[in-house]
Amino acid sequence: MRSTLFARDSLSGSRPVRRAAWLTVTAAAAAGLLAGCASATSSQAGGTPAAGQSSSNAQGANGTGTPAHTATPTTSSAPGLGSLALCQASSLQVSVSTNQTGVAMGSSYYPVDFTNTASQPCGLYGYPGVSFVTTADSAGRQIGAAAQKNPTYGKVAVELAAGGSAHAWLQVAQAGNYPSATCQPQTAHGLRIYAPGETQALYVDRTFSACSSGSVQLLTVMPVRSGHGVEGSTP
Repeated sequence: MRSTLFARDSLSGSRPVRRAAWLTVTAAAAAGLLAGCASATSSQAGGTPAAGQSSSNAQGANGTGTPAHTATPTTSSAPGLGSLALCQASSLQVSVSTNQTGVAMGSSYYPVDFTNTASQPCGLYGYPGVSFVTTADSAGRQIGAAAQKNPTYGKVAVELAAGGSAHAWLQVAQAGNYPSATCQPQTAHGLRIYAPGETQALYVDRTFSACSSGSVQLLTVMPVRSGHGVEGSTP
């Protein structure tokens, strides 16, 4: 069942504000963010551009630095997918929809959409790996801590038909929440993204205000769900 996540901010008139299902967890996450002591539990990631929405096809994760993501690429199935093969990065396109962005508790929320570009169906299960990078390609260096996992919603198997899509919500806390000495501000020019179970990177070309300090947790990712991410609904 889908539930409302956003409500209009009557004071600022800014973009809709996330409420309901995420509000309690978001408030707790925001408190942790302001404490500046959360640790990354998911993999690194990054991004390349496309027209309209920021998007990319897979590229090798052989840039400088060692990815935190250690999963082994596989074509075997995940729980709930039966014999359906997991989607590989080479057959996925990733995009970040700025038209569906929500804002709440000092963070912005972006749906990271995965599209199956192959002629055969495949499946996704679990959390993507996400991190800020200096450039939206394999040469980009990771900036700060990789995204931690939000365990509020459990992992579910998602089947992508040929041309089908799935999404995972990405919470990006404001770097300005932290003192400069703690944050060590730096501009990120992309996201490096790993599909669940993959070590081959996908890239999204988008600029963010980031913290180069690994002790500051700005990114939090949720598990994949079917379809495109839509503002105002649960993942």
